[in-house]
This record gives sequence, structure tokens and C-alpha cells, in this order.
Amino acid sequence: MNTVDAEAKLAGKAGPRPEGAAPIPVAVVEDNSTVRRNLERLINRAPGFKCVCACADGVEALRVLPAHAPKVVLMDIQMPKMSGVDCAARLKTILPSAQIIMLTVYEDTDTIFKALRAGASGYLLKRSAHECVLNAIQEILEGGAPMSIAIARKVVAAFHEPVAPERAHVMLSTREQEILGLLSEGLSNKEIGAKLNVSQFTVRNHLAKVFDKLHVRSRTEAVIAYLRPPR
Repeated sequence: MNTVDAEAKLAGKAGPRPEGAAPIPVAVVEDNSTVRRNLERLINRAPGFKCVCACADGVEALRVLPAHAPKVVLMDIQMPKMSGVDCAARLKTILPSAQIIMLTVYEDTDTIFKALRAGASGYLLKRSAHECVLNAIQEILEGGAPMSIAIARKVVAAFHEPVAPERAHVMLSTREQEILGLLSEGLSNKEIGAKLNVSQFTVRNHLAKVFDKLHVRSRTEAVIAYLRPPR
């Protein structure tokens, strides 16, 4: 699918926004100039989105992004000067509410979890980015954790690995484990509630207990802490 076709397809899927609503500010951090320009154009041509800045590396991103306060950041994982993982970790301390979606060619589990531990809430393979990036932005703003299918399968597979001994004392209920499993698939609170036939309020209550037990502050940290605790 070429860029023009992808723009048309994704613009139609991005969903209607209230008339007069300000566009969602998005930033791009990508060292490849062609990819960076294509992503910037893709975002700006889609109704309801605006690329507020496009940076060539992590150092520039840390300097420029705070002034633009993007709600979503599309971040390349391998860049000169500073890796996307390091940039994401530092950016989350400056803009804690920004949602970061990693764009990468890597599928190895260690890289995935390093990015998620750094603060990323989504992980897309570059070969599929033009087909799903706008939907991923919309999904992450609705509380989801968008991932390419290949990435999601690796996360789910990690969920079924035995819990490391140092976490064995952490006792999560069956329902809490079910919710973590659904979180690892990228489902929002609403979707989890529908799957389990409970309200979003109930899901939030369970998540609050999970956060407390695992000593974490976010959905992504909860999944990572339980699935792949640091060794």
C-alpha cells in the first residue's frame, strides 16, 4: 500500500470528532528523513490530527517537544545520538502524560520490553505503520495499548511464562490475572469490561489493586512487572 492510499484508508477509520474540536497534537521522532516526512504528511492529512513537530533524533526531541506538548509521540527505536528507548524514558519524566508509540523493525522480545519499561504504551512494526498508525493513535488516546499482531503475540507468550521467584510472593487474584492478560493484548478498560461482563468501574477497581500489589503507576508498567520482572 502506498502512502496516498494509506492516508485515504486511515483517514476514514480515524473516527469523527466534534465539530470545532482542536486537532490532536502528535509528534514524530525519526532519523530517516523520508519516513519522517511521510509520517508528518500522513498525520496532517487526516481529520482530527496535527503533527506539531517532527524531530530527527532523540536529543532534538527532548529539546523541542516540551514546548509543543504532544499528546502522542511516534518514536523510532534506533536513532543516532540517543536510542528511542532512552529518549522515551527521559521524555516521560518531562511529559508524563504523553503517550509514546514505538515504530521499529525489531521483533525481539528483549527490545519490546525495554521499550515498554521505558514508558512506551504502543509498539508497531514499521512495515505496518502506514496501514494502522492513525488507528493506533486513536486507540492509545482511548486507553488502549496498540501493538502489531506479531508484537502482541510475543507479549502474550511472555505472559504465559512462569513468574520469576522474586515475584512469587505477589499474589494476584484470578480476575486480576485475567485483566492483565487482556491488557497485554492492548484492550481498553471498556473492552476488558465487555469481555469479562463487568463494568468499567469494576475494571478500574481491579487495576487499582493490581497497581498497589505490583508497586506500579500505569497499565503498561503493571503488565511488564508481572510478565517480565527485571532480573
